[in-house]
Amino acid sequence: MQKNIALIWGDCASPEIIAESVHVLDRIAAKYGHTFIYTDVKMGGAAIDAYGDPLPQSELDKCLAADAVLLGAVGGPKWEGVPGDQRPEKGLLRLRAGMGLYANTRPAKIWPQLAPASPLKPELVEKGIDFVIVRELTGGVYFGKHETVEANGEKQAIDWMPYSEHEIERIARIGFETAQKRRKKLCCVDKANVLDTSRLWRAVMHRLQPEYPDVAYSEMFVDNCAMQIVKDPSQFDVIVTENMFGDILSDEASEITGSIGMIPSSSLGEGTRGLYEPIHGSAPDIAGQDKINPTACILSAAMMLRYSFGLAQEADDIEAAVGTVLDKGFRTADNMSAGNRCLGCKDMGAAIVAAL
Repeated sequence: MQKNIALIWGDCASPEIIAESVHVLDRIAAKYGHTFIYTDVKMGGAAIDAYGDPLPQSELDKCLAADAVLLGAVGGPKWEGVPGDQRPEKGLLRLRAGMGLYANTRPAKIWPQLAPASPLKPELVEKGIDFVIVRELTGGVYFGKHETVEANGEKQAIDWMPYSEHEIERIARIGFETAQKRRKKLCCVDKANVLDTSRLWRAVMHRLQPEYPDVAYSEMFVDNCAMQIVKDPSQFDVIVTENMFGDILSDEASEITGSIGMIPSSSLGEGTRGLYEPIHGSAPDIAGQDKINPTACILSAAMMLRYSFGLAQEADDIEAAVGTVLDKGFRTADNMSAGNRCLGCKDMGAAIVAAL
């Protein structure tokens, strides 16, 4: 199989994890006889430095021409002073919109080897942490109108949070279908006691619910959900929610698994061309120090193989290799515990390649 992969190397420490992910992909290609062709793409701070724009059309076109996109992370202190519409993160929002990616899937699953690294009590971890957050990705307050105006002699900031029925329905169906493939439990998370958008979400969910009689459906306010994730994460199977709530809850969920450096994500639209990225940031504080954990990016590459290329065995191999490395007691600084050996980014990547 031959596939074209756009590589967004990102900012700060991100190129370090992309490099290790490429090593893993090259090993998979050699093992199974595939050909992966890579196209380098600048986005975020790197694109601002090169082009004065966080995502020029020419760079977006490279992503649209690829079969899938693998992204590190963008942003950092260097670009904090640029105007709001030119911040590195705006490139990511444009990329999602330009690729039509409306469904983000983030697993929150603890690796048994990392149980001691979880901040939760052992008795909670032993009950199990294995759920998925399905987040709507191109609507809501992140894509609504943003304005700051003068009113009554002072500045007033307004952020719009629009959602339409079709936007909700398409992500709701992915939530239901994901639950059907797992333990058949779906929880819709919202703030329907306050927000009209949330009340519309519930109306759409209720309309669709009869089409999925095998799925146990429930609803929860977002503040309660944030509490329940740390109180008893074993109760969740699939959570479906809007953009901002999903952003916040998925970061919380990742931390209870022991390290944000272990969590991959996928973003898909109508076709198979997806965007795959670790959920952590660009780690400017450790950039260039060979300390960042490459595992989440490597696992994101595994998700790419599985969901965009249909290469389930190859994805299984990468995930098994990560498990083998953890079994050997190898860790990076973010998930170290007593009795383990701390590796740098390059050595962790090499260990996973060796396990393949």
